[in-house]
Amino acid sequence: MSQRRKTLLMFLGALGAGLASLVLLSTGCSPHRGWEAALVLADLAAVEGPSALKRGTPEPERTGVFFAVEGRGYSADLYRSPEGSLAGLLLVPGAAEEGKDDPRLVAFATTLARARFAVLVPDLQSLRELRVNPGNVGELADAFSWLVSDPVLSPEGRAGMVAFSYAAGPAVLAALEPPLREKVRFVFAVGGYHDLAAVLAFFTTGSFRVDGRWEYLEPNEYGKWVFVLANVGRLGDPIDRDLLEAMARRRMENLSAPLEDLASRLGPEGSRVFDFIANRDPERVPALLDLLPEGIRRDIAALTLVDKNLSALRAKLLLVHGRDDNIIPYTESIALAGAAPAGQARLFLVRDLAHVDIRPGLASRFRMWRAVQALLAERGN
Repeated sequence: MSQRRKTLLMFLGALGAGLASLVLLSTGCSPHRGWEAALVLADLAAVEGPSALKRGTPEPERTGVFFAVEGRGYSADLYRSPEGSLAGLLLVPGAAEEGKDDPRLVAFATTLARARFAVLVPDLQSLRELRVNPGNVGELADAFSWLVSDPVLSPEGRAGMVAFSYAAGPAVLAALEPPLREKVRFVFAVGGYHDLAAVLAFFTTGSFRVDGRWEYLEPNEYGKWVFVLANVGRLGDPIDRDLLEAMARRRMENLSAPLEDLASRLGPEGSRVFDFIANRDPERVPALLDLLPEGIRRDIAALTLVDKNLSALRAKLLLVHGRDDNIIPYTESIALAGAAPAGQARLFLVRDLAHVDIRPGLASRFRMWRAVQALLAERGN
């Protein structure tokens, strides 16, 4: 499972105490939905352990499904409550080697099924290989098309997506596809992005802009090596591909491992990638980006949202982001919310989402609870 999803679930584990008190803080919302949101959060916290939601609902069914869209075949897991579905939900597995079978992802999908979503989790080979790419947009569009076409799974066409971190971009892009534009009801994104160039500047230098000035937060070193691993296939030189992959594997196992022996053997193309990764000056990022191999630049251009016409978006955006997120800065969700059509985005900024050793304060618990309420509102009663 991706670090982002693990972080979210570990964070939710700190929410057990005081959930009921959040309902009393609610104003202008359904008391039943507020209580249900508290139960859902408590069940996420429990993972596979006991909870009030587990005691009060039947065990969801997890079945393997195979489907085709215009001749393109897919396999996936489908989670359903024996009580039936109120809405469909495409849960994007994210870049993780265990993919749809990661135990925490299974627990997450099961909780959403208890809340009477029909949860479809596709098995995408590129994401198992930690390679997010523009082709994922079409794969998510196909999976969602299949899900929303079944009125048993998506009654009255009610369906949306949940995505974490870098998977949020392909989810939004799939929601912009003309065949789906009117069908995707919502995208619930945790730790998503708007401008990939700004994200790349952050995870290489730790710098991000707040109101035009640079701020610094120690970035997660693991993330940039995932980026290298995801893009080595775009290089033309097979020796450079092998050397950079060896670098990425070495650093993903030990973030302080030396790389000089491998870096000294890189050719011109591989050296440009390594120079970009090793850079610590945010002002140099645009020039270094321009020197990356064409295939990498093409994928960045395809997956970034900053230059996409979000005015065509019909889906509601429910955006959750930690202010101390050291993978993608919280300013990215602020920017994404600001780029969405007026009234279509709700932003929930929380503290301690990335630092799970600190118990979150009441304000953060309240915002997470409101985010789950918003998700349940899209599902319907």
